[in-house]
Amino acid sequence: MVTAQMPSRASCGALVLAAGGGSRFVGTTHKLLTTVAGKAVVRHVLEAVATSGVSPIIVVTGAVALDEVLAAPLPGDPEVVVVHNARWQAGMASSLQCGLAVARQRGLAGVVVGLGDQPGIPAGAWRQVADTDAPIAVATYGGVRRNPVRLHAELWDQLPHDGDEGARTLIRVRPELVTEVACEGNPDDIDTADDVARWQQHLANRGEH
Repeated sequence: MVTAQMPSRASCGALVLAAGGGSRFVGTTHKLLTTVAGKAVVRHVLEAVATSGVSPIIVVTGAVALDEVLAAPLPGDPEVVVVHNARWQAGMASSLQCGLAVARQRGLAGVVVGLGDQPGIPAGAWRQVADTDAPIAVATYGGVRRNPVRLHAELWDQLPHDGDEGARTLIRVRPELVTEVACEGNPDDIDTADDVARWQQHLANRGEH
């Protein structure tokens, strides 16, 4: 039985899923490597996680290598573990399982899971979700559930191995385990070139470019 008492953030790592093919994105490069505000989309995500202090950071790759993105040190120089999902075409769940395998090897008591294509989720959201004491913690933005999501290790065996649903099924069937965490930020993901244009306009309006 999963109890309400959870471990400290020190035993909770971050898991960034960055393995998908990005089939909806039409451009000269993979969406994760597309430049927004001078940095690759996935670099924004990784820097936010690093700044949050949640470590180690497990990065699951698949369709595209992230060697160049990871070449420069992240803020605070956290431990980064990159694992390749050879079955990335089987869906997000397979990437989640790849990351969880590393988390098990490290003896982590929990992971905070997020996506590599959501550059507007700030470090504070990752930190807030990591610091909660519920078996499942879900970030909300304006009352809407989005990423990141923290999952206690006792629940990992209940997660799917295939398909494009990671923790959503578990969240639906075990609502009593879920705590919502109100966060600041923009959880929109980047799936298309139009999404990139909207992000560029959003940043321009804020004086960032």
